[in-house]
Amino acid sequence: MTLWCRSVTRWGQASYDGGRPTGGMTDGTDEESLEWTTTASETEYSCPGFEVRRDDVELPDGTAGSFHSVVDSPTVVILPFASDGQVVVIEEWRQAVGRVNLGLPAGGIEPEEAPHEAVARELREETGYEAGAFDRLAVYEPANGLLDTTYHYYVAHGCTPAGSQELDHNESIRVLTRSFTELEDRALAGALQDGRSALAILQYALQASE
Repeated sequence: MTLWCRSVTRWGQASYDGGRPTGGMTDGTDEESLEWTTTASETEYSCPGFEVRRDDVELPDGTAGSFHSVVDSPTVVILPFASDGQVVVIEEWRQAVGRVNLGLPAGGIEPEEAPHEAVARELREETGYEAGAFDRLAVYEPANGLLDTTYHYYVAHGCTPAGSQELDHNESIRVLTRSFTELEDRALAGALQDGRSALAILQYALQASE
């Protein structure tokens, strides 16, 4: 199957190199006067999936301190439309919140892997579906006060079943389909608790209405 990727460049959009932002729109503040100086860094905790890093920093007023953050790989989030127009979604156990979560397929970008390659792989592994084409939707930093990661959002079109799931040993996932209208209504009502999925759905709805 040939997989095509289309990308739309919008005003103020950051450019990305290896999944990390390299530039883009700011809020107009003087960045130089706010910048902290990192004097040393150390990984204090490491586990499969993420690391906790401590930075020794100097604030603009000369005050010395430390800052802890989570180092995580860039992630792709996929809004997959099946050939009948339904959205392919997943139910997945989330240990951190102790419940089954309804959301969109998503996963980390592997080293040396381009975002669009991760989209095709994650969709296939988590759902067993393959897409005929996909569009880049948006790129966000989901929690840049704590995490260094970026989320790359894609829309997959013409998705069809192509085999069984290929789940990691620590994934418990059930594949379902839902109408986009239902998902949009849930997101607007605050009933879709998975934040990255709600953002993808509302971003797509906004762009589709333009």
